[in-house]
Amino acid sequence: MNAPTRLIVDVDTGIDDSFALLYLLGSEDAEIVAVLSTAGNVPTAQVTINNLAWLELCGRGDIEVAVGANGPLSAPLRTTEDTHGPQGLGYAVLPQPTHRPSDRTAAQAWIDLTREHPGELVGLVTGPLTNLALAIRADPELPGRLRRLVVMGGAFQHPGNTTPVAEWNISVDPEAAAEVFAAFSAVPEDRAPIVCGLDITERIILRPEHLHRLAELADSAPAEIIRTDDHPSTRSATSNPVVRHLSDAVRFYFEFHRDHGQGFIAHMHDPFAAAVALDPGIATYRSATVDVETEGRITRGQTVADWHGLWGRSPNARITSETDVDAFLDDLIHRIAGMAKVVAASSNRTDR
Repeated sequence: MNAPTRLIVDVDTGIDDSFALLYLLGSEDAEIVAVLSTAGNVPTAQVTINNLAWLELCGRGDIEVAVGANGPLSAPLRTTEDTHGPQGLGYAVLPQPTHRPSDRTAAQAWIDLTREHPGELVGLVTGPLTNLALAIRADPELPGRLRRLVVMGGAFQHPGNTTPVAEWNISVDPEAAAEVFAAFSAVPEDRAPIVCGLDITERIILRPEHLHRLAELADSAPAEIIRTDDHPSTRSATSNPVVRHLSDAVRFYFEFHRDHGQGFIAHMHDPFAAAVALDPGIATYRSATVDVETEGRITRGQTVADWHGLWGRSPNARITSETDVDAFLDDLIHRIAGMAKVVAASSNRTDR
């Protein structure tokens, strides 16, 4: 078996970030060296609590959690509790964590870890790019030390989900995104960041039957059945704590999508980016030069891709275009279920 992929994971932990984190924790081919908290779906302090709580629940309190910036580089922070719930985890209420975050900032962790392990680490960012932009400001050589960078963000030939043209992560801090894409223009084209935009992530659709399958595979009872006509106060009673909390989280996400006319579904943007970070071969890509609009009155936060070299600048991104959606969702459910069984078994041993 090949050595696991070692990752720096920078997240604004809401519901789909939670699935991404648990997917990685359930992957034998992944080793998370640090989880960095950034403001986005909810403020940084709440993101940090969410990260610590998930890691402790999954028996991985040993993984460093670093606190990032409290807001974007220059704009006021906007959060999205209407999408992800008041704490970012939908209806889920995780046990309060007992561990504390590390003493260094998220930006310093980006710098230190890539200096300690040059060419070895994969960076995965599923929230705004603020922490990475701050790290690059302090250490412009950082992009050249990453083995690979994968970003969930942007919309190219697809409408935005925050404005008509802008995707949420980029729109929260367009200046940070613009700085990161500019900085990575200096790396070789074959190591350009992989960008998982809405063009593909809005095809990654989780449905209630996936949660039912997750509970089955995790030997969690009673069967997890989430119905569109359930009362909003309905909470999971299934036995496995990981499955139970994920179900309560994603129920909120299902309801949000339903109430916005998209169906009783949940887009799994961030877990797909996590899967690409582990194995870029699961997708196909188009190279382009990407820049971000920071000034437009109605286009601020838009990611613009020059597919044909009209700007006269070298490509600085590989934009994900196609994948096998069903295969990915099956992999997502199996990996989380496997990890959930391990957590339950460990909890049972502790309780004896």
